[in-house]
Amino acid sequence: MSDFVESARADILVESISDYRVSHEMTVCDLVEAFGMSHGFMAAHVYNASRVLAAMLKDAEVLKIFSFTGNLVATGLRGVITQLIREGFADVVITTCGAVDHDIARATGSRYYKGDWLYDDAFLRSVEVHRLGNVLIPWEGYGISIEKFTRSLLDELVKVKKEWSGVELLAEVGKRLRDENSFLRAAYEKGVPVVVPGLLDGAFGTNIVFHSTMSGLRLDLLADEKLLAEKVFSARKVGGLIVGGGISKHHALWWSQFKEGMEYSVYITTAVEYDGSLSGAHLREAITWGKVKPSGKSVVVYGDATVLLPIIIVGAKCFMKRG
Repeated sequence: MSDFVESARADILVESISDYRVSHEMTVCDLVEAFGMSHGFMAAHVYNASRVLAAMLKDAEVLKIFSFTGNLVATGLRGVITQLIREGFADVVITTCGAVDHDIARATGSRYYKGDWLYDDAFLRSVEVHRLGNVLIPWEGYGISIEKFTRSLLDELVKVKKEWSGVELLAEVGKRLRDENSFLRAAYEKGVPVVVPGLLDGAFGTNIVFHSTMSGLRLDLLADEKLLAEKVFSARKVGGLIVGGGISKHHALWWSQFKEGMEYSVYITTAVEYDGSLSGAHLREAITWGKVKPSGKSVVVYGDATVLLPIIIVGAKCFMKRG
């Protein structure tokens, strides 16, 4: 072998893959460690995501952005999302109007039900049931429930003042939701601003539109962006836990470019990068836009967040405890 080949092999053939076995006595910490030993294929990404997240949480100079998509709030993962906010995993939340809708609906007593991907959708429509994947939502438990809550809220708030930012409105929502699993309630209690750049894209936002035509209510979304800008510009570093794509992912990355990119970033997705979509775009692509630092610690984990996020979070807690 040439000196180059030997040197190159010595650089890359450093740590061998190890086999592992499972047992009922294993903890999630044990499993994440085993993923690190196993390495292939997404196992390594789950392990590394836990390590990057732990590093971000231990770095006191980092502005922690937590972004997620609305569909997750329709599942039991809503409780984990809320837990993360309560436990200080987020300084800012960026999400969608769908997340707000589901949180309001469920916090005000609407029940979501276990269903199946293969239910006949024409039949579900005939019996007035929405389907979100394999989650079933009675019609009255969504639109009507959200409309009733939002109209009452806005009737009250417009008497206080005519113009509200989105962040202010969502804090008022959280203030009124009496549900320990509500992420808006947790954000209100922790003083974490919830930024929804697409606030009009859902039932909550549509009710703001309808109400404004009668009451003169004004929505100041520029105030939300100014608040986000202030937080980013005043931070030493920016990091992000990004769950799902779309506008919430883009908004978290977009503002990070004004701090020369994220220092730490973990992205959980099911989207592929080969259609050029934002949701599918890999974090390495974000380096070219200045949204992720070339020297930053970043991991993309492919798979369903309802399975992966809890494992990654427990793994991160294990690494933090270890020091």
